[in-house]
Amino acid sequence: MNTLLDLSDRLYLDVADFAHSTPHWFQWLAEVWTEAGLLLFGALFLAGWWRSREGSSRVMALALLAPLATAFGYVVSEGLKSLIDEERPCRAVLGAPTALVTCPPYGDWSFPSNHSAIAGAAAVALALSWRGMVWLTVPMALLMAFSRVFVGVHYPHDVTAGLLLGGLVAFLVMRAAARPVGTLVETARSSRSSAVVWCAGRGPRTHAAPRAEEPQRAGRRGH
Repeated sequence: MNTLLDLSDRLYLDVADFAHSTPHWFQWLAEVWTEAGLLLFGALFLAGWWRSREGSSRVMALALLAPLATAFGYVVSEGLKSLIDEERPCRAVLGAPTALVTCPPYGDWSFPSNHSAIAGAAAVALALSWRGMVWLTVPMALLMAFSRVFVGVHYPHDVTAGLLLGGLVAFLVMRAAARPVGTLVETARSSRSSAVVWCAGRGPRTHAAPRAEEPQRAGRRGH
C-alpha cells in the first residue's frame, strides 16, 4: 500500500512540474475546465431530457435518472471523504511546486476527489441514457480528473478512486431504478396536468399511414 502511495506522490510531482512548464494560457484552460466541465455535464443532462420527451418511457426514465445517479455518486464520495482524513498534496508533499489554484482549507480532505466522482458518475449515467455519448463523456471525465491533479489539489489515486466510485454508483442507481421510474413516467404521461405531461414528454408519436388508394377504390365502386 505504501508503495502505491509513494508512486502516487511521484506521479503528483511529475504532473505538477509539467503543469508549471506549460504556457499560462494552458494553465488557465486547465483551471477553467476543472469547474466548467461540471457545467457542461449539466447542459448534457438537460439536452438528454429534452431529446427523450418523445422517446419511450424507459428512455425518459434513464434521462431523468442521469443527474440523480450523479448526485448519488457525489454523496457517496463526500461520505467517504469525511471518513478518510487525507491531507491535500498541495500541503503534504514536500518539495512540490505551488498549486495553480488556492489549496483548499484544512479539513477539506483529499480522498476521494469529489470532482472526479461527479465526472465519473455523469459519464456513466449519460452513456447509459444516451447511446453513443460514451465517446464524449468518458474523455470529458478523464480530462476533469487529470485537471484536478494538474492544478495541484489532488493525488492521482484520489482522482482514480473518484472516477471508479462515481461510475460504479451511477451504474447501480441507473440499473436499479430504471423500471420503477419508467412506471412513474408512464403515469405522468397520462396525467391531466399539461405541465406534468410537458415535463415527462408525450412519448413516441404514431402517425397513421396515408390511405391514398381509398378514393380511387370508392370511385371504382361508383362505376
